[in-house]
Amino acid sequence: MATSRPSPETTLQVRRIFTAPREKVFAAWTKPEIANKWLCRPTMEHSVKLLDWNPKTGGSYSLEACKDGNCHPLKGTYREVTPPEKLVFTWTWEDTPGFGETQVTVDFHERGTFTEVVLTHEFFPDSVACQHHTEGWNGCFDNLAKTLSA
Repeated sequence: MATSRPSPETTLQVRRIFTAPREKVFAAWTKPEIANKWLCRPTMEHSVKLLDWNPKTGGSYSLEACKDGNCHPLKGTYREVTPPEKLVFTWTWEDTPGFGETQVTVDFHERGTFTEVVLTHEFFPDSVACQHHTEGWNGCFDNLAKTLSA
């Protein structure tokens, strides 16, 4: 991962309130049968194939995110898993030269019967990659809301 400090141009933050208990929202990030319904699916035209899924500190994940027959491999390592409060993991697109390793931190805040999720994704190689991922995460969160309400 980049050793430089994150900057506003290469860091994104998405905040969203979900109508679900914190434990249920956390499970949507860690249970493969739930994550498969929304993660890396900014639109329903996207599909995801989970290849490796071990959400524990030091564990890893890998998946393929696909759209229109084009699949892109993604992998990472869980740096922190603190149920139901926090996840920290690396994020690397294997087929994108120069993308490098980024880091995602997801905080889950109990707000009565709601859960506030604060996602911070940092160390993008440039502002364009950061903007694309901002759009992607917002689409994924839309699908997470639908998944949680089903």
